[in-house]
Order: sequence, then structure tokens, then C-alpha cells
Amino acid sequence: MTTISPITAPDRRRVSKADARSEPPRPRRFKPGAGRQHHAGPFAYFALIVVGLGSLFPLYWTLVTASRTQDEVLDTPPPLLPGGNLFNNLEAAWEQAHLGKAILNTFIVSSCITVATLFFCTLAGYAFAKMRFKGRGVLMTMVIVTLTIPPQLSVVPLFMMMSDIGWGGQLESAIFPTLVSAFGVFFMRQYLLEALPYELIEAGRMDGANNLRVVWSIVLPVARPAMMVLGMLTFVQAWNDFFWPYLALNQENPTLQVALGQLSASYVPDQSIVMAGALISTLPLLVVFVIFGKQIVGGIMSGAVKG
Repeated sequence: MTTISPITAPDRRRVSKADARSEPPRPRRFKPGAGRQHHAGPFAYFALIVVGLGSLFPLYWTLVTASRTQDEVLDTPPPLLPGGNLFNNLEAAWEQAHLGKAILNTFIVSSCITVATLFFCTLAGYAFAKMRFKGRGVLMTMVIVTLTIPPQLSVVPLFMMMSDIGWGGQLESAIFPTLVSAFGVFFMRQYLLEALPYELIEAGRMDGANNLRVVWSIVLPVARPAMMVLGMLTFVQAWNDFFWPYLALNQENPTLQVALGQLSASYVPDQSIVMAGALISTLPLLVVFVIFGKQIVGGIMSGAVKG
């Protein structure tokens, strides 16, 4: 009687080792040290302190000069501590340059430009980022090309256009040419390209939302962080703009920067009064940044971690 030898099971341990040698190593999902919190060293703190002091020094020097008299400002060496003439210089700058009306005009111009820029740039950025239409690439290229054109080239045509319309010397002439910016369109397009998924738009359309409803309920909430950053940059630029308002407006209806230019128009301007006016023009920007600083920084960080 012949006996059949049982079939021995393969040595799984040997097979697994052989297969392990032949298979390529699996890539690691996380790099070594990923997610580890890095601590700043002494050099980092030193660099931050130097940069912070360098950024605050112009504001501090403006305060020192605005609180001194003209003779004290011209002393050698100049004073490094604030004096006791601040309120007198602020009052003199306010009365000489009529800063009350200038601040109101600047606030109107800056607010209108900021609101219009956010509205038009967000719509244009959404269209270039998520909508399909003929000539989209060509139009976006034209928008980017306008960033390379010096603004001085458009001064004469814009001035003639405002005069023909009848807006010479009026605030409309300082608002209308800057209602939308090429940088704002490009900025919002790049942000929405990564932050707004197509699936979210399609879900809204499947629920019966039209384009206006999609923009109001989906696009604007997603674009809010970028809009905060763009709004702050636009407001600061419009507030500090001097060149075009100086040409478009007259001395009876100036913006703040144009009014400050009148303080230094004399043959020997009083530097303390000029710096007092500059300090007045800076305070509203500081207030805006204190109020909206947290949202602005959050918008910058939100855009930094996309993709």
C-alpha cells in the first residue's frame, strides 16, 4: 500500500521575506520632523527686534518732529525725545491746510475706490478663475500686460476726459479712473483658482441657484479673506495717493495728501507743522489697521496655506 505524502504548505515566512526584498520601498507619507514645532533662536529674536524698531522709527521720528519747534528741529544734533509743542503744531496744521475738509474728501474717495475695487475685482476674478468663455486667456493676458504700463502715460488722456465730462476739480475725477485695478483682478483670480472648488459651484447650481445666487452665497464667503487683504491694500493706496488727485482736484477741494502739500509749498516750510499734518494723516490708517488687523492677518495666512 502506497502512502501519499501530504502536501507541505509553503514557507510563508521565506516567501514574505523574498517578496519584501523584491518590492520597492514604500514612500513615507510624512517626512521626518513634519508637524514638529520649531523654536526661534536668539538670532531670530534679534532680527525681529531690529526689523520692528526700524519699521516704527519713521513714525516715532514724525512724533518727535511734530512735538518740537522749527528751531529745535534744526538743531545739531537733532532732538531724540518728544517735546511739549505737539498740540500747538497739530492745531496750526489743521487750520493752515483745512484738514477737516481734506480728511472728509479723502475718506469719501478712498471708501468709494475700495468698495468698487472689491466688487469689480471679485466678479472679474471669479469669471477668469471658474467660468469658461471664449477669449478668457487673451483677456487675462491683457489685464496682466496693463500692470507693466506706467501710470504716467495715462495722465494726459484721463485729464482731458475728466474735463470733457465736466468733472474737473471734483471728487468724481479722483474716483472714476481707479474703480478697478488690474492687480486686484489678478489677485482675486489666483486666490479663487485654489480656494473655490468646482464641486461647490456645481452643488449650488444643482440646488437651483443662478449665477447671481452662486456669487452671493458661495463665491463671496469663500473670497472674504482675500477681499479683506485687497480692501486694506486698496484703501491705504487710495488714502496716500498724491499724484493723480493733485492734478485732478483744485486747492479748494483737495484730498489729504494734496492739502499736506500746501504746508510745504512755502519757501522755508515749517518742518514741525508739516510733520504734524503728516501725523494727522497717519492716525486714521492706524485706527483702520487696529480694527481690521486680525481679519487682514487671517486673510493673509489663509491665502498662504492654500494648495
